[in-house]
Amino acid sequence: MFKVTPNPPNQPDLKLNQAAHRAIDRYLNSETAPPLPLPSLFSVAADVSTETLITNSYETFSSVTALLLDLSEDLTGKQRDVALAIHQLSELGVLLMDRLMEREA
Repeated sequence: MFKVTPNPPNQPDLKLNQAAHRAIDRYLNSETAPPLPLPSLFSVAADVSTETLITNSYETFSSVTALLLDLSEDLTGKQRDVALAIHQLSELGVLLMDRLMEREA
């Protein structure tokens, strides 16, 4: 049986070639390679008011606290201890944000 195979592309893939060179520079020639920009998935608008930032931070900490308490009910042993430790830290964040909200009010 004869199997037809596609011809290889006539021209090299420039994007792949550039990516390969960046990877080589990054890992083999790190002294000469420019630093890679850190990817940013989320950002905060520059013109957001302090009140909005404080309120959203408080709500975020409160949500994390509630999620961790629900999660810790399903865990046992060391995993439960870790979840409760993270809960304690998030609760500290809630208290700090609450104090900041009182001060700004």
